[in-house]
Amino acid sequence: MTNYAVIVAGGSGTRMGSEIPKQFLKINDLPVLMHTITTFHTFDAGMKIILVLPDSQIDYWEKLCREHQFKIPHQIAKGGATRFDSVKSGLALTEEHSLIGIHDGVRPFVSPDTLKRCYHHAKALGNAIPVLDAFESVRQVDDECSKALDRSSIKLVQTPQVFHSDILVEAYKQEYTSLFTDDASVVEAFGKTIHLVAGNRENIKITTPFDLVLAEAFIKAGFEKSDEEEDIPLIKQ
Repeated sequence: MTNYAVIVAGGSGTRMGSEIPKQFLKINDLPVLMHTITTFHTFDAGMKIILVLPDSQIDYWEKLCREHQFKIPHQIAKGGATRFDSVKSGLALTEEHSLIGIHDGVRPFVSPDTLKRCYHHAKALGNAIPVLDAFESVRQVDDECSKALDRSSIKLVQTPQVFHSDILVEAYKQEYTSLFTDDASVVEAFGKTIHLVAGNRENIKITTPFDLVLAEAFIKAGFEKSDEEEDIPLIKQ
């Protein structure tokens, strides 16, 4: 099966306090988005990469590619009004009978082992998403009070979320609702059980200035994007 990565990058610089969209901010003198694409290409040089960008940012991205002589092959799809619409736009460029990973453009530190787990189990089971254990106490808040939750039953969700194309494309034909917070929620609403695999702690979503500090620290520390797992475990459902 052909492997796809649909990389969605529709963010702004609002929470960064920057006029430059966060996916174009630089880590180690290279835009975040280029680090992300390179990670997927390094994992699988034959992977087909589709980058989803707002129409207003496409010219700027192409300018950055020329400036940095960035030559990793990828297609560009125009983003929509919502992330749901943007993913649908990217899916329109994929082929049938493939594995499609949907990934946040501002997660450049997903490890090869996380990618291996996601694509391996998605091929076998129809889908796989990476998660982490909640490592801090968790409380649920309503209008009147808060209450402690059992954190052992809580998982923090990352990307890429990988699916068989026939499942994902059909799921995205559903009418959009605000309950669709990620791709797994779309597929779950389509009636499919979601399978969980271990993510990696460094796979942060860069959205704030603090995240940029962490990202620079990862690179300076020689982060090799590998958590050295010898097997490909599936988290018990």
